[in-house]
Amino acid sequence: MLEDTNSRTSPPPEPIDRLQGNFKIYVSLMYENSHQLAFFIYRNNPTMSKLNLAVVYGGKSTEHEISILSTKSILKYLDQSRYNISLVYIDINGHWFLKTDIADEANQPVTMVPSPEGAQLIDLSSGNNLTRVDVAFPVLHGLFGEDGTIQGFFKMVNVPFVGCGVMASSACMDKDMTKRVLRDCGIGIAPYMIATPDHKPTFQDLEKQLGMPIFIKPANLGSSVGVFKVSTEAEYKLKIEEALGYDHKVLIETTIVGKEVECAVLGNDKPKASLPGEVVMETEFYDFESKYVDKDASSTLIPADISQVQIDLIRETAVKAYSAMGCEGLARVDFFVTEKEEVLINEINTIPGFTNISMYPKMWEATGIPYSELLDILIELGIERFKQEQELRIHAKAVE
Repeated sequence: MLEDTNSRTSPPPEPIDRLQGNFKIYVSLMYENSHQLAFFIYRNNPTMSKLNLAVVYGGKSTEHEISILSTKSILKYLDQSRYNISLVYIDINGHWFLKTDIADEANQPVTMVPSPEGAQLIDLSSGNNLTRVDVAFPVLHGLFGEDGTIQGFFKMVNVPFVGCGVMASSACMDKDMTKRVLRDCGIGIAPYMIATPDHKPTFQDLEKQLGMPIFIKPANLGSSVGVFKVSTEAEYKLKIEEALGYDHKVLIETTIVGKEVECAVLGNDKPKASLPGEVVMETEFYDFESKYVDKDASSTLIPADISQVQIDLIRETAVKAYSAMGCEGLARVDFFVTEKEEVLINEINTIPGFTNISMYPKMWEATGIPYSELLDILIELGIERFKQEQELRIHAKAVE
């Protein structure tokens, strides 16, 4: 049993055991039957052949640069003895390139295609087959990476991949759809309204329904891009148009006074939640600058400075929300804990940040899984799901 990280907190709901020697990995967290465990140990035996891992990063997104930061961190912690790593960079225009180092120029255009031998990376200039891809690791934050599009592509080329599938990725990316599902499941959310180019609530309606100040945020962006806090009608008219420049659907939310708490979830059929972490802000709200630029703008506490009852409730609610949205692999569930001790979900991130200061790996490390072993587990979860999907029947009846 791993030692607890804080005397106030109880151990995780189920024991996290450790195998020693060549098979050192935390297994009982996810692998609860002999078939899964045998497969896991097989893949982690250093005498076996390496996996060909394609790390796909960059992307057509406002979070392009954050993806690069996350990838640098992931490459630092990936076990080079287990993986042959192919760096697949997607530039801001959506073009794919193979790199040997992140700092390299993007000058070798590639694509990924299906084949009877498995997915292949193909050099577009020569047409040559470069390598088989055993598993893909998308590190693509935001649109065209976190919204189900790249996940659908991986399914079409028949390659296992890390993280949520098409439906969960798409639904979690759209904050409006996330809130609708969670609300139907009886999970607490912050009150909100929707604006589109053809329908913008009046400032008077917003003031009556949500109070002031309010937050305006694009429905399908992350990293606090295009998020504004407004209090006056003049600010609203200006910022709603600016937000609609990022997305054709915009959330308008009431201001929640309280703590911002996050929880990491890991797993497929039987997900588990980490100890929650708290974001302590020195700025008015947790914007892009405070997340990634100004290191003095915020700090984190793991575990969060909340009661044990609230810690247990957040972990339980995070798993419930994760399952309700159909998530697999990983997600970070973000909460508000109000002054009245209500627990409300803010949003769910299916490809959370993996930078050196990102909460997802830090929360799992505080719970007992170091960064490098967390990456191994995520890759195995993607392979596990792929194997299960391959076992499903496809009934194609001949029609004359």
